[in-house]
Amino acid sequence: MNASADRSPASTETDESSAASDDPSSSCSTPSAGCDKRSIINRLHGLDPMSKSKSSAKRTSKVAKQQKEHPDRSASLTQQAYEAIKEKVITLYFLPGQYLNEAAICDLLQLGRTPVHQALQRLQLEGLIDVVPRKGVIIQPDSIGQIIEFLDARLVIEPEIARMAATHATAKDIDELQTILDGGMARNAGGEINTFVECDHAFHKKISKMSRSRVLGDFTLSLHERCTRAWYLHLWQTLDTAASDKQHRAILKAIRSRDGDAAGRAMRAHLDSLRERVLKVQHGAPRAGAPMHLRAAPPKEPA
Repeated sequence: MNASADRSPASTETDESSAASDDPSSSCSTPSAGCDKRSIINRLHGLDPMSKSKSSAKRTSKVAKQQKEHPDRSASLTQQAYEAIKEKVITLYFLPGQYLNEAAICDLLQLGRTPVHQALQRLQLEGLIDVVPRKGVIIQPDSIGQIIEFLDARLVIEPEIARMAATHATAKDIDELQTILDGGMARNAGGEINTFVECDHAFHKKISKMSRSRVLGDFTLSLHERCTRAWYLHLWQTLDTAASDKQHRAILKAIRSRDGDAAGRAMRAHLDSLRERVLKVQHGAPRAGAPMHLRAAPPKEPA
């Protein structure tokens, strides 16, 4: 199955269609089967040019009033927009190279322009998107070379994060790590990539929090999220949940023993293993570049 089937309604299919969507005169003026079909689809996705201006104006007015009356809620809406858009970028709901329309994203998320605009600015600073004048927002691709750079940075930071986590870990922290791993394996019996990614992210996020270093922890999570997209883009064909679970449990064992050096070594071994798999893909692993459906399980015998 092809990943393009999961393209979002917020995307503009070509540069020409993107430009045309901003021009009211580009809408259908004569009845035709294609025109009627496109109009119906637009209405279903909330992108109908005749109704969008009215709904957008009402929503903008309402949100602006709410933001003025509740500034704390405005910040919360911006964070909500940021997390929602970022999740869609990472999981390939928005595809690399895809153009997006800011107004359509507002409709998709049911949020006003201000929080969505601020969220997009933040994501641009992080390198996940780029704003192109007169074209909209484009999703930035991550090459294999970039993923290796992110992993090299993680190899510098995360062993130290694991060491600090072992030093500061409480009994509750260790129990939560155990629950994350046990729950992840139970839910991931079929090798489904989304379940694996959720478990992996939760595990590393918890260790970052346990380190008690907010600066290093936040930086580590940012790097981890960029690497997460590699599972959907490139690494799904090398997915080995059993090996990853074994490595995670080695890290947990060292943390439970309060052995910081052992935790650091286990984390380094885990990341080295991932880096080797990325290099295999870079050097021509089988099926590289093959189409993938976002929800499909990876092959039972990974390369």
